[in-house]
Amino acid sequence: MPEQNKPFVVTDRRKFTLDGEPRPDADPSPAREPRPETLVSAGPVPVPASETFAEQSAAAPQQYEPESQSGSDEADLPAGPTAEQSAQARAAYDATSDRLDTAIRAANPGMDHPPAMSFAQLVQSVYMSAVMQLGGGTPEGQQPQVDLMGARQSIDMLAILQDKTDRNLATDEARLLDSALFELRMAFLEITQSLSRAAAAKAGGPGQPGPRGPAGPSIVR
Repeated sequence: MPEQNKPFVVTDRRKFTLDGEPRPDADPSPAREPRPETLVSAGPVPVPASETFAEQSAAAPQQYEPESQSGSDEADLPAGPTAEQSAQARAAYDATSDRLDTAIRAANPGMDHPPAMSFAQLVQSVYMSAVMQLGGGTPEGQQPQVDLMGARQSIDMLAILQDKTDRNLATDEARLLDSALFELRMAFLEITQSLSRAAAAKAGGPGQPGPRGPAGPSIVR
């Protein structure tokens, strides 16, 4: 008979009937023991009810050892460059900057050498950033856009600069930094108070005047 025409033969290997009686035609061979891997994968072994977690902990207490505090923030920081590496990086940077200045002047005849960066220029740069964030430089007739969070960060940057350079500045540098911080802080207070009055007036608060005209400041953050 061809292989594809052989009939299927189904062998019933069940040892018991649906009623629980032994089948007369059941295979008399004993059941095979389950393999070790079957026992391992059968699931977690149940714990007797008497062996609770508290009793197990009391029988074999575990010693808790806190993590070592040696891994401080300073230890997590990468090692800084050596003095030789810093000197080489600065020399290479200065040489590249000089070549860049030469190329710019060659492309723009008559152009003056760009001024060297100074402490005053650093303060003025952060100062102007804060002024713009407080709505300064807005064209007349347009509503100022105020970035309070950005302005506060710029003001705090100058405050950190003041703390870190205390008693290490020339008289004119210290006066410039003091004046910049005073003006920015006063402008910040004026803007926040104006916004608070405008919000109270919009909510119908008593005795709170609204902003001056239709071009009152608005918060962008």
